Amino acid sequence: MGTSSDKKNIVIFASGSGSNAQRLLEQFEHHPHVQVVALFSNNPEAFALQRAQNFGVPTAVFDRPMLREGKVLELVQAYHPDLIVLAGFLWLLPASFVQAFPNKIINIHPSLLPKFGGKGMHGQHVHQAVINAQEAETGITIHYVNEHYDEGAPIYQERCPVEPHDTCETLSARVLTLEHTHLPRVVEELLTADKNSPETPAA
Repeated sequence: MGTSSDKKNIVIFASGSGSNAQRLLEQFEHHPHVQVVALFSNNPEAFALQRAQNFGVPTAVFDRPMLREGKVLELVQAYHPDLIVLAGFLWLLPASFVQAFPNKIINIHPSLLPKFGGKGMHGQHVHQAVINAQEAETGITIHYVNEHYDEGAPIYQERCPVEPHDTCETLSARVLTLEHTHLPRVVEELLTADKNSPETPAA
C-alpha cells in the first residue's frame, strides 16, 4: 500500500464476506492517486477483515457502544478519509458520524432505489423481494449516505433484467457482477474528478 500524502484516502466499512471490499483493495493497491487506508467492521468474524489484512491494510472491529459514543468517529478521523465506502455494511451510521463527513460517505445497494430499500433490506432479502414483486429489471444503486437507510442522493445506477426463472441465487450473482464492475470505477471517478463538481461521476 502506498503511503504518499498526496494520495486520496479510502476507508471501507464492511459487515460480511467483503467481495466488494476485495475489488476496491485490488483496484487501488498500486493506484498512483488513491489508496485504501483502513477497513472497519462491526463483525469480528467478517471475512472482509482477512481480505484487508491480505493487502496489508489496517483493520478495526467495533461494537454499537463504540459507534454510538463517537469512538469509531475518532478512529476513522485519524485516517483522514477522502471517501468512506460502505461495502456491505449493515448498520445505520449515527447522524453525528454522517455529519462529520459531508458528501464523503457512499453506499452500494443491490436494487434500483428507491425501490427495495430501507431497514432490513439487504442481500437476499432484496433479491427475494424483487422476485416476489415480479419486477422486469433490477440493478444497483451507488448513493451518498444520510441519516436514513438508503435515502441519500443517488450517484449512479446500473440495470439488469430479472429472468422468469430467476432464484435468489441467480439474481444475486447477476447483481453482484454489476457491483464488482461499477463500484471501483465510480469510487475512482469520485476521487479523481474535478473537486469543483464532487457529485458528477460519469454514468
